[in-house]
Amino acid sequence: MSAELIKDLLFNTALLLSISIVYNLFFIRINSRKKWLEVVLGIFLGGVGILLMMNTVSFSNGIIFDTRSILISVSGLFLGYLPTIIAALMISAYRIYLGGGGALTGVLVTMTSATIGLIWYRYRMPAILKKPHKVWPELYLFGVLIHLVMLADMLTLPNQQGIVVLQAITLPVLIIYPLGSLLLCQVMFQGLKNREAEKNLLESRENYKNLYYEYQKKESLLRSLLDSVPDLVFYKDHKSVYLGYNKAFEAFAGKTMDELMGLTDADLFDQETATLFRTMDEIMMREKKSRRNEELVTYPDGRKVYLETLKTPYYDQNGENLGLIGISRDITDRKKNEAEILYLSQHDVLTGLHNRSYYEAERQRLDHPDYLPLSLIIGDINGLKLINDAFGHGEGDKLLISIGKIMKDCARPQDVLVRTGGDEFVMLLPQTTYREAGVLVGKIKKSCDEGYKLDNELIVTSISLGFATKANEHESFEKVFKLAEESMYRKKLLEYKSFHSAVMNSIKTTLFEKSNETEEHAERMADLAKQLGQVLELDQEELVSLELVATLHDIGKISIDSKLLLKNTPLTDDEWAEIKKHPEVGYRIAQTVPELRKISEYILCHHERWDGNGYPQGLKAEEIPLLGRILAIVDAYDAMTQDRSYRQAMTEQEAIDELKRHAGSQFDPALVTVFIKDVIEKNIKENSSKENSSKENLITYDY
Repeated sequence: MSAELIKDLLFNTALLLSISIVYNLFFIRINSRKKWLEVVLGIFLGGVGILLMMNTVSFSNGIIFDTRSILISVSGLFLGYLPTIIAALMISAYRIYLGGGGALTGVLVTMTSATIGLIWYRYRMPAILKKPHKVWPELYLFGVLIHLVMLADMLTLPNQQGIVVLQAITLPVLIIYPLGSLLLCQVMFQGLKNREAEKNLLESRENYKNLYYEYQKKESLLRSLLDSVPDLVFYKDHKSVYLGYNKAFEAFAGKTMDELMGLTDADLFDQETATLFRTMDEIMMREKKSRRNEELVTYPDGRKVYLETLKTPYYDQNGENLGLIGISRDITDRKKNEAEILYLSQHDVLTGLHNRSYYEAERQRLDHPDYLPLSLIIGDINGLKLINDAFGHGEGDKLLISIGKIMKDCARPQDVLVRTGGDEFVMLLPQTTYREAGVLVGKIKKSCDEGYKLDNELIVTSISLGFATKANEHESFEKVFKLAEESMYRKKLLEYKSFHSAVMNSIKTTLFEKSNETEEHAERMADLAKQLGQVLELDQEELVSLELVATLHDIGKISIDSKLLLKNTPLTDDEWAEIKKHPEVGYRIAQTVPELRKISEYILCHHERWDGNGYPQGLKAEEIPLLGRILAIVDAYDAMTQDRSYRQAMTEQEAIDELKRHAGSQFDPALVTVFIKDVIEKNIKENSSKENSSKENLITYDY
């Protein structure tokens, strides 16, 4: 092996490496596998091969050597089919063009090198690319194999020249060419790795950019979401320094985000509140679990609100505590509603006193030796139903409120005052003797006797009170309650009559003040009714009832607006319907007073008609009680013969004519005859000087 041959081979290999570096710097960066680019790449490789063939090692008879076997094999290994085939064809064509005895062998070397390279590309290249390192042994063996085949191809040279060539080139080819192949493969491989790394880097940058934009978008979305939440959201580090918060928290703290950053609770709240928050934070982080608290805090504008706060610790990937996340919700309205519900569950809405459910709980609490002696006062309002029926439930409510306030004013701080029912009150008096309870009862009675001024109106108040005392822990509370109740009922029997008399006098006074009815009208009716009853030979009890019902028959009008009673124009249908209720109201009032119950039925039916067209029950003929029929005639006659705000009085004769005209329809005809003959005409003879005028008939004026 001559020094000149070795020099030429090394120069050829160096030229190949220089050209491959140019290829590696430019063509390997082509990131597309489009066919036209592969064609260009193949033409380029063919050009490189032709350039290599222009710098060859020459033997006699047209036999030349170069490094195209390295180029074509490596091309097949790294670039694939189309570029390699194009390059192999161009190089082969050029070799044939050069001619000489070694042309066929040169073409065969080109084709075998390309074939082995493509076989390696098909079956081994994916595995080579996946190896992280130490790929050079396989690449070196690849170069050795290529050039062993190339040496074998030398045997195709004519005239036994192959033996001579092999003797001359075997050693330098097996030494230099595999190393050239390895170097070129390493350059190509490194280029691919660099390209892959660059590609991965670009992808990473793109992914990072996308992730960054996505992060920015999500952060913006999260910030918008947190700012849209009305709850206070914040997080602190493990030293309770504020690091983040939403708009609601900024408004709560009265500071901007920049001003809040790095502050602690001590910078935002008073010492007591800050200490409370810090203590709760420490407990939560020490227990390493979420904690829910309720606290009353003051806003910068001075508002006091209840906050329900959920605080949760958060940690890094190593489990180290980084701080806490908190969410606070304004529950002021909820606390207010809860307080209202609790109040309503324990209090009577009308009087504001405690109710029965509260009484039951307190009774069990106070029925204990520590509170002995335990006294009990039971009260029952006198005449509440009568007042409700006579004056309406509004007046009854005023009475309840007034008595409730009186008892509350008389009660001591430790006493439990309860409205247990409609008109019933109970007072539990812990550590109170029987004598002390009696003094308190006297105080309440005295205040009730004086009345209570409610809305500048003096309310007449009366309540029957009974009391008893539990002095021994073995004594039954139920027994003490029964004793107090019996005491109350005894008082009620004594006070009932006088109170009802006072109420009845008040009712009659109110009736005469607000309507056309006068005390004189009631007295005249009572006198006329009594006269007719005597003519009919009624017994004494019936005469008393007749006189009483004549006085109180219109007691139900007390519930009607005085403006309506005094109206001097025709009534509307609704007004007339309201007027027609007064017999029923009067009936209910009379039913509440034992002394009036006997006449309640006559009050109810004093506007019934003989023909059944009256009200409220539509009774007919003798279905109407006798005293009711008498009352209807007497009431109509007196109404016709007296002046009213809307008309003048009739004469006795005109009134008689009206009675006769409606006998058999509105009035009992037999009673009309007796009343005219034995009462009116008799009275006329005795009072012939009395004359009255009238302009309206009976049906229009008697309601």
